[in-house]
Amino acid sequence: MKKLYVAFIALMLGAGVLFGATYKVDPVHTNVMFKVKHMMISHVTGKFEKFDGSFEVNGNNLIALKGEIEAASLNTDKKERDEHLRSADFFDVAKYPKITFVLDHVDGDKAYGKLTIKDVTKDVVLDYEFGGVMKDPWGQTRAGLTLEGKINRKDFGLKWNKVLETGGVLVGDTVKMEVSVEGILQQ
Repeated sequence: MKKLYVAFIALMLGAGVLFGATYKVDPVHTNVMFKVKHMMISHVTGKFEKFDGSFEVNGNNLIALKGEIEAASLNTDKKERDEHLRSADFFDVAKYPKITFVLDHVDGDKAYGKLTIKDVTKDVVLDYEFGGVMKDPWGQTRAGLTLEGKINRKDFGLKWNKVLETGGVLVGDTVKMEVSVEGILQQ
């Protein structure tokens, strides 16, 4: 009986390595941020405050990730700007409430996946860094990673802009994204 118990434990541990461990995104320790040029001279930064997701790690390798952001949760610390960004000029959150990302694969320090904004899905390549796995002081196993990259907002139907009388435009086309994720192991 003892040999059967040892074999069962070994099988369970082996399955965790073979299939990976699944982590649920911890919203308290995760940040979904963006930055875009304003009037061609500075940047506006913002973040999304409501999101959900999970990822799977095999050893130190990210093998799956799926995330969903509530578009209406964007916050740039200016109420009027946030309302405009939620409108049909930009995210049209009434019609398109979710932004999603699904990982295809990781190759070295690059993460390849599909980003969907306003029902437009595009392949994106993001810089990837795995932070590691560790136990927290309360006994939970956590893993962390960072994804960074740039997209052209117009590729996703975010086309509103205003030409400035001094030249240039009010909003830049390139959006820089940084997502710092911490997840808790699911048993």
